[in-house]
Amino acid sequence: MAASEAAGRPAPTCVLGIDLGTTSVKAALLTGAEKGQVVAESCSRETQAHTSSLEAGPQGMEQNVWRIVRALNECLAALPQQQLQRVSHIGVSGQMHGILFWKKDKGCKWTECSTGPTFEPEEVSHLITWQDGRCSPTFLSSLPLPQSHISLATGFGCATVYWYLKKRLKKSGFPVHLLPEVGDPGSIAGRTICAWHGIPRGAKVGIALGDFQCSVYSCLTERTDAVLNISTSAQLTISMPPGFQPPETPDPSSAVTYFPYFNGDYLAVAASLNGGNVLATFVDMVARWTEELGFQVEKSAIYMKIIKAALAQNDSKLSVHPTIFGERHVPERLASVTNIAFSDLSLGHITRAVCRGIIENLCSMLPVERLMETGVRRILGSGSALARNEVLRQEVERIFPFPVVYGKDVDAAVGAAMVMFHRK
Repeated sequence: MAASEAAGRPAPTCVLGIDLGTTSVKAALLTGAEKGQVVAESCSRETQAHTSSLEAGPQGMEQNVWRIVRALNECLAALPQQQLQRVSHIGVSGQMHGILFWKKDKGCKWTECSTGPTFEPEEVSHLITWQDGRCSPTFLSSLPLPQSHISLATGFGCATVYWYLKKRLKKSGFPVHLLPEVGDPGSIAGRTICAWHGIPRGAKVGIALGDFQCSVYSCLTERTDAVLNISTSAQLTISMPPGFQPPETPDPSSAVTYFPYFNGDYLAVAASLNGGNVLATFVDMVARWTEELGFQVEKSAIYMKIIKAALAQNDSKLSVHPTIFGERHVPERLASVTNIAFSDLSLGHITRAVCRGIIENLCSMLPVERLMETGVRRILGSGSALARNEVLRQEVERIFPFPVVYGKDVDAAVGAAMVMFHRK
């Protein structure tokens, strides 16, 4: 092909993937290539969105929606305008199960900024997240049984709606009209109504997707792979055989949940509420202790020091069951520490035991024996907590008798973009 012909060819279109996570927002641009897709650019911003309300109480877990959208706009503003102008499709994923409310036709408003029109929330509530704990087991048992194979749990949006109905003494009865329509993954929810950070007006926007499914989609190519993701929470998943159908009724005591996946398939998932958030809480505890002793140490410095200390301690006999946030199938079973010996009380010993406990807890939910029975041959490791913590990676490789592969592009934003890329 002559150079002039190549130069005259229109630039390839891009697909934008957005992931609205629990602690950060990420955006990823994908372009087409002869043998697949290439992540051209990506950007991530922490939201710092956690907040509180008097109504939520100590068990509530809410986030400020304005801060989440601000982080999203910062991500897009940091991406190359030239490539954003070629975006034809947008895939969106985000933290699952939570809920927020807005007044009809007043969910957001458009304003001008340095990069052109952008939107910000208008009359919206806080986001009540999947980590919300205000729905007690007693309250959940009083609700109608779900017509699903998935059990109801605190932090699920429908349970939160019932909680609000009871708290405000409204008449019972679920407001079905609030629920969104369910569509096929990759189908189009609408189009952008104006240019947005250079993204052309009329770009197709896909229906919202679960961040977990998108994370798996970004990396899972073989049914013999298991995916281990540790970010704020933690998940271990395997593919179910084609044609598998989950039970018609839920088993609240089961540690494994069957998540709907793409093309009618299902994933068997050990979805733990305890992952990187356990380590973050441990760091917060150490920071509070040092402050009470009259010292000020940055949390980032504490994190680096405890990981360094743990790398020097491979033989800790200390046992930490790290479920400080409970688990959906056993919400009443909280964290514990056993086998405490005088020789294992250093910061390194304790940090090593916490990291080991996070992996062992996941493994107890979806045991190695079951992975072997389903033909698993390797583990694909992903997630921010796993990426930044060598001790966690060591414990994964110690506990699982499979090769472990870590992928730098395994994330929900990339997966959301891939879904749209494959279906556009």
